[in-house]
Amino acid sequence: MFEFSWPWLFLLLPLPWLIAKFKPTQHSTSQRLRMPSFASLSSLAPKISEHSRGVSWLEGLIWVLLVIAAANPQWLDEPVALPNEGRDIMLAVDLSGSMNEQDMEYQGRYVDRLSVVKAVLGEFIEQRQGDRLGLILFGDTAFLQTPLTRDLNTVSQMLSEAQIGLVGRATAIGDALGLSVKRFSQKQDSNRILILLTDGQNTAGNLKPEEALILAREEGIKVYTVGVGSDGRGGFSLFGMGGSAGSSIDEATLKHIASETGGSYFRAKDVSGLQKIYQELDELEPISDEEQTFRPQLALFFWPLLAALALIMLTILIKALRGLKQEA
Repeated sequence: MFEFSWPWLFLLLPLPWLIAKFKPTQHSTSQRLRMPSFASLSSLAPKISEHSRGVSWLEGLIWVLLVIAAANPQWLDEPVALPNEGRDIMLAVDLSGSMNEQDMEYQGRYVDRLSVVKAVLGEFIEQRQGDRLGLILFGDTAFLQTPLTRDLNTVSQMLSEAQIGLVGRATAIGDALGLSVKRFSQKQDSNRILILLTDGQNTAGNLKPEEALILAREEGIKVYTVGVGSDGRGGFSLFGMGGSAGSSIDEATLKHIASETGGSYFRAKDVSGLQKIYQELDELEPISDEEQTFRPQLALFFWPLLAALALIMLTILIKALRGLKQEA
């Protein structure tokens, strides 16, 4: 279907005619006295008048095309139904300094923990078609990077751009959980699932994990906690060889949060440990939402705009040629 976004702009079509009609004209004696050779030019008057009418016609057409372009013509395709069943999943990712520990093997080499999290979560996000995903990043505090959305490409992009130390180098687990509660409270019908990935224990923030847990439980949020980090040695860190930092994970707190909210705790010592969460989340019952549709739009404003530009060039050329002929 063809339509204009702002059809009221067509009210501007008679504007040039109104300006020409009501524009005050000034005739001075000095101007009339400067026309002694008017008789000699009378023979050229029909030609000049003919050229002027042609140019005026082109200028009028240019104005019409510009108004059409400004009204934003567009073609609307048939409505496309959006998925109305899915899950609401919030991802909370630790960006503390210890996530830089290179103790996890990925594709035959040891890499830092955040790189593995990005790789595995990137695949996870791609498989969430129909779900709404959000992203929380936390360090010294927690902030919402992406609200719940079905735009999975944006969530994946925001995750890939996350950097260690972006929000400090400490670990505010309680703040991340509390922020998730706040965001989910704005959703009435929701699975309210939080996946919290961290490699340490709560060392910062305004909210203690125990306090945030009470809020999460009251709101019915199911929390899946993931402890990231290897127990073995073989990786590299800034403080020496080996990945011994994995032992700093507060597994007791993470397990308690998961069990009290009906979720599960996963220990991700390698890539397969992170991937285990896929199957369990797929088994959760998706929620039904109101059916939503959108209509693909194809903008067409550039066609009349290009035509107007072409006619402007033609008008300039005609005036230039007319000037050359008069000089000759």
